[in-house]
Amino acid sequence: MLTVDDVVEALTQTRPGVDRPITGAVVDSREATRGSMFVAMKGKRTDGHDFVEDAFEHGAALALVEDVPDGNVRAVDLRGGKLKDSQAWEFPLRLRVNSTLDALQKAAAHWRDQIDVRVIGITGSVGKSTTKELTAEVLERRYRTLKNPGNLNNEIGLPLSLLRLTERHKRAVLEMGFYVPGEIALLCQIARPSVGVVTNISQVHLERAKTLDAIVQGKTELVESLPAAPEGVAILNNDDPLVKGMAERTEARVFTYGLSSDSDLWADDVVGLGLEGIRLILHYQGESIHVRVPLLGRHSVHTVLRASAVGLVEGLTWEEIVSGLQTTPSQLRLMAVTGPKGAILLDDTYNAAPASTIAALNLLDDLDGQKTAVLGDMLELGSFEERGHRMVGARAAEVVDQLITVGERAHWIAQEAIKAGLSEERVVEVDRPKQAIKYLKKHIGPDDVVLVKGSRGMHMDTIVNELEQRQ
Repeated sequence: MLTVDDVVEALTQTRPGVDRPITGAVVDSREATRGSMFVAMKGKRTDGHDFVEDAFEHGAALALVEDVPDGNVRAVDLRGGKLKDSQAWEFPLRLRVNSTLDALQKAAAHWRDQIDVRVIGITGSVGKSTTKELTAEVLERRYRTLKNPGNLNNEIGLPLSLLRLTERHKRAVLEMGFYVPGEIALLCQIARPSVGVVTNISQVHLERAKTLDAIVQGKTELVESLPAAPEGVAILNNDDPLVKGMAERTEARVFTYGLSSDSDLWADDVVGLGLEGIRLILHYQGESIHVRVPLLGRHSVHTVLRASAVGLVEGLTWEEIVSGLQTTPSQLRLMAVTGPKGAILLDDTYNAAPASTIAALNLLDDLDGQKTAVLGDMLELGSFEERGHRMVGARAAEVVDQLITVGERAHWIAQEAIKAGLSEERVVEVDRPKQAIKYLKKHIGPDDVVLVKGSRGMHMDTIVNELEQRQ
């Protein structure tokens, strides 16, 4: 288990002889537990240093800080990478460093190096989280596997996840987010993945990355960081030309997946079973494996392919892989819940991009009933903003009986849906989720299937939370 000695050694190359266990690391003082380490981060709106005492009250034994308040407080100075104080180690205790973010990352990288674990890194524009969840389910059939919880996939979240490693873990599945070039390279320096999975490339986060080329370069950093073959393996989407082209940018062994027979692992006969999942046939080295998986939507075939590819690369049998595929991960994003009068709510409110929204509409198209889509603004699309919303509107017109849009940008969805043939009487535009809730409460029926999706910043989850009929 991680100890105070390990953290201090990571920052000073000195072990002070404090073999006190650290039960985990947090940046939110409310999440501190007995024996944990609180990392005081300075943000745009709040300063974690204001909550150190609160973390201690919640049980934290240690706090990484940049500033120490005046007065008689217990603190050890590690600034400059040296152990400057020889005072008694009494807890709870502050460790003072030049940068808490840098210290967190160094501690995580050092601890990762102490554990004999193979790391699987996952990146891409859409499908990272679902791939992470299903891949971890597959690997758990043979190996004790760590995964980063929720969306802890950035320069703060990934180190926090790595500090949860123990000697019992043999595999770690880590989602790696991207906003600007260089970010994934940094995450790879910390986590040192042996396997890299790239899902796809689209215009998500174009507002920050500025160009599609920058997004491609950012995602390519994962495969560029992998060790050379045979240890390193790049698992690439053969159906996406931008991902397929990454094969030229890595020294790792390339393993391709897709829907065409020129892929190393491929699938066909994909059948959507509505809320019962999907059925498909996997093909690998002359074998054909019939699989039924409880994932919603035919687009989930690529999630199945990615998790299966990792399983194969990591030496699992088909029996182990299929067993993992047939377990529904608890953290899957698109979920079906019961709404008013027995209606079905498709909760896909975690986030939204044009590709993922169209995939969700494709699932809605597979289902029986009166189909309603409640679609909010898709954020951070940059120059692709209007076009992306209009693409969604055109597909919605082919699928839905009624369309409700939420937000200013979603006006383009409504506008394009009408242009594509959806009657104006079947389109409702509102500004806020509360207005959508009010409308749905009046008009939802027992035969309705309602898809709710939008960017996190639109708070579309409040619609599902308000309408879900909990047993």
